[in-house]
Amino acid sequence: MACEVALTRDAERDLEDSYRCIAEHDSPASADHVLERLLQTIDGLGSGPDRGSLPKELRSLGISEYRLVLFKPYRLIYRVHAQRVVVYVIADSRRDMQSLLARRLLGA
Repeated sequence: MACEVALTRDAERDLEDSYRCIAEHDSPASADHVLERLLQTIDGLGSGPDRGSLPKELRSLGISEYRLVLFKPYRLIYRVHAQRVVVYVIADSRRDMQSLLARRLLGA
């Protein structure tokens, strides 16, 4: 079953910020490579939306509708709505994920 994949504005901003940071601190070539791999990971969600695991930070709160896929060190947090996958967060896993997910997904 193929699904449409969409990114929230926050997720789009995450991609832009990650690209900018890598280009600045490493190289534009590295930023291009990471962006390409992240986009491949996102596109792959359209054909396999159920492959992700439950994020442990949300599972511990009893929230099970969000899923997680990795392109290390990045975590992509998404939710499947009927035939549509919505990506909410694309973040370096070394960040404080508990706070980020609470702010982005739970409005805390």
